[in-house]
Amino acid sequence: MIKTLQENFRIILRYGLLGSVIALYLTTIGIVETFAQRNLVGTSVSLGHVFLVFGAVGAGFLVTRAMKEHSASIAAAASFITGMITSILLIILTLVIQVFVIQAAGQERVFELRSMFVNLSPSLVEFLTFGQGLVLGNLLFALFSGLMGLIGSSFVLLPENWRRAWINSLIWVLGLGLFSENVAQIVRELFSSSLNKVLFTNKALNPVAAIVIFVITFAIGYFGINKKTRAKWEQMPESRRKRGRTVLIVLSVVFLLVLPWTVGLFLSQALFIIGLYVMMGLGLNIVVGYAGLLDLGYVAFFAFGAYTMGILTSTGPLGRSDLTFWTALPFAVLVGVIWGLLLGFPVLRMRGDYLAIVTLGFGEIIRILALSNWLAPLEGGAQGVLHIPHPKIFGFAMDSPQSMYYLVVLGAVLAAFVTIRLRDSRLGRQWMAMREDEDVAEAMGINLVQTKLLAFAIGAAFSAMSGAIFAARLGNIFPHSFNILISINALSLIIVGGMGSIPGVVVGALILVGLPEMLREFAEYRLLMYGILLIVMMLVKPEGFLPEATRKRELRSGKEQFSDQVARSES
Repeated sequence: MIKTLQENFRIILRYGLLGSVIALYLTTIGIVETFAQRNLVGTSVSLGHVFLVFGAVGAGFLVTRAMKEHSASIAAAASFITGMITSILLIILTLVIQVFVIQAAGQERVFELRSMFVNLSPSLVEFLTFGQGLVLGNLLFALFSGLMGLIGSSFVLLPENWRRAWINSLIWVLGLGLFSENVAQIVRELFSSSLNKVLFTNKALNPVAAIVIFVITFAIGYFGINKKTRAKWEQMPESRRKRGRTVLIVLSVVFLLVLPWTVGLFLSQALFIIGLYVMMGLGLNIVVGYAGLLDLGYVAFFAFGAYTMGILTSTGPLGRSDLTFWTALPFAVLVGVIWGLLLGFPVLRMRGDYLAIVTLGFGEIIRILALSNWLAPLEGGAQGVLHIPHPKIFGFAMDSPQSMYYLVVLGAVLAAFVTIRLRDSRLGRQWMAMREDEDVAEAMGINLVQTKLLAFAIGAAFSAMSGAIFAARLGNIFPHSFNILISINALSLIIVGGMGSIPGVVVGALILVGLPEMLREFAEYRLLMYGILLIVMMLVKPEGFLPEATRKRELRSGKEQFSDQVARSES
């Protein structure tokens, strides 16, 4: 029994100190104080509070999961103590700031703490102690951290329906508070400014509206409305489900048509960028998700499409013809296909990391050549290609984010249709067989040369098409627009959405491209939040949000086997 108590104490202390270190790090680098200015619900709950309690909530969750063999009351008490431990380093930090920053202010020879840690300020102490002074404020903060540890334990201890409702309501309230500006703009466009004033106050959710939304979403999660709806759908006859799918398709089309006019100019531009990445993601999904060929130079084909469109349609000195967007688009796609084949030939016998390094080098070579003076007479060098006209249809110039949105949606739908047809074809099955094992696929009679070249060519075609639309939208293109980060983003959205999954590409683009665009108010910190999201996702759902059925089965079975091995080793 003594050994068990010692083990439990070590678990509590380990996770408590881990959460304390996380809270100290987020505070000292300035995230907590900076985001404290961004209110989520009224003036009482800010984004700074969310980051402040991140360590305590996570520590409470981990401790409860590690002590699940104990009763619920013991696990809850352990999570409360763990949450209080997470406040230790921050309490020490407030004392240090009081001594070395506040009391030492104005003295000549003191240890200048803020010369190294510029974010340690009196306002930070005020925030951490809730404005109640050091003694009472730190006591309140310790109790507050303990309550946050209890909240973390609730994600494990609560019954399924309560847990589902609790998580569902938290996500909705905090999400609407975080994206309040964007949601408020949509509400103004669709309804009226009076409703907007009821829901939002000073870029944050109105507290009363937050309570109402919390109750509604909690009820939806508790009663399992989504699950019941899916169960009823599965029990319907096939004829009724077919009619239902038709109605859903029609409603989806109508939704896509009216979407840009309901979200405003900024979100329409964000939707355009998301659509471009969906097109690139669908093309790269063929290369990486279906054929298993890791391509890190995918941005090169995007550049070929953009430069081809620019050179063929530009009205400036670099223009080589008087083609319109619609007549130049097939040539841009064709150039992408040709370069896809040219890249495919040298790497036919390469796999894995070697293939990734070669394609990465190919992408960098294209970017450097675009910057060089050697090709400047052809494509402008560092000055790029200017005066690219916008597309026109029936005499109407598509020069606004709303009108270009329809063009990119049309391209994404076309890419999705071709991808679906290829996935279910003989060629698609050859790609998947090659992805699983090239040697076995070749032994079964699959022509690896032809199969790989087709994957590179078709994937490059979609990337070139998105590059051509990108050039037509901007009107000017420059080499700096085609850096390696575009390839990394396209690959990341496939992994996040689910390798080999077409809906996963759309979800990945919304998460990895849409969220950073909507979080531009946080400036440089938005990429930090982007990275945190990637880490959490890879730990919780390594197969992606909407994975392909085969890949999901493989990863889940492997995870279950690993868990069984761990359980056997512990026993």
